[in-house]
Amino acid sequence: MALKVIQVGMGGWGRNWAKNVVPNVKAVDLVGFVDLEAANLKLTQKEIGVPAEKTFLTVEDAIAGTDADAVLITTFLEGHIPVTLAALEAGKHVLVEKPFAPTLEDATKAIETARRKKRVLMVSQNYRFNPAPIAVRKLIEKGTLGKVGSVYVDFRRYANTAPVAGHKHYAIWHPLLVDMSIHHFDLMRMVLGQEPTRIECRTWNPSWSRFKTAPSGAATIDFDKGAVVSYRGSWVSTDTQTNWSGDWRIECEKGVIEWTSRGETPDSVTVRLIGKQPKAVALPRVARLDREGCLDAFAKAVARGEQPDTSGRDNIKTLALMFAAVSAADAGAAIVLGKKKK
Repeated sequence: MALKVIQVGMGGWGRNWAKNVVPNVKAVDLVGFVDLEAANLKLTQKEIGVPAEKTFLTVEDAIAGTDADAVLITTFLEGHIPVTLAALEAGKHVLVEKPFAPTLEDATKAIETARRKKRVLMVSQNYRFNPAPIAVRKLIEKGTLGKVGSVYVDFRRYANTAPVAGHKHYAIWHPLLVDMSIHHFDLMRMVLGQEPTRIECRTWNPSWSRFKTAPSGAATIDFDKGAVVSYRGSWVSTDTQTNWSGDWRIECEKGVIEWTSRGETPDSVTVRLIGKQPKAVALPRVARLDREGCLDAFAKAVARGEQPDTSGRDNIKTLALMFAAVSAADAGAAIVLGKKKK
């Protein structure tokens, strides 16, 4: 039986979920659509063919008017926690877009509520659900190349052509670190199997940028088992663009792993042992990719009564790294993660 889901947040990105992602995951059935803006609900009815009786202005009305098991949250960040808490308190499972909370305190409250209500709280870190990072994680877990030393990650895009007026992406808070780097931070934790302990970060806004705040940045991140990551990213790079997951080079004791994922060029992983020629690594078959994979994993976690890999309780570590990057950039000083306040 399909998991009955209410979707909250029917702006452009939300309608993309409803039109291009959810219908491909047969384990899920959308039974309600919620948005505070009536105009977005009208567009949902028109573009996706949703009957008016399935649309609601509040999540409370949708919960009362449907027999949903879960809630998918695709609102702006400001709506994540209010909707998450309302859904959990009503006994519904929750899948929420990243970053899943505007503060670590809010994230902790949501995690505790999910624990108390015995419900699944999962964060949509969809970049994990692609062949290359899955293959790299397995390579590092096996230890064939020995321990990881240095990691280099580059992300480049030129999202700088739209008119400034009315373009919300130009005005969001820390557009690189919060909107994009959080994906890369999560992939670091996934593929390395390590947790961050310290970060230095600097951001800047090139003269040709249309962004209000810095769309470019660089960071050095220490991890608890010895890996050190050098990270660079930009929304306004005029260099050759990378895939969305970026270009990765992982230097290990016995050689190098190079990989990329999710973009215009296919996923690929290459291993080059010291003194040897590079060899392509066979990629695993992934039944459902990206957001579809994430949504399918959510449905399976609910059905099995299990915690998914990107549960709220795990993803708060990715969230903490994102906030540490923001704090380091704002303060111009290194931030130590996991340090308890006196």
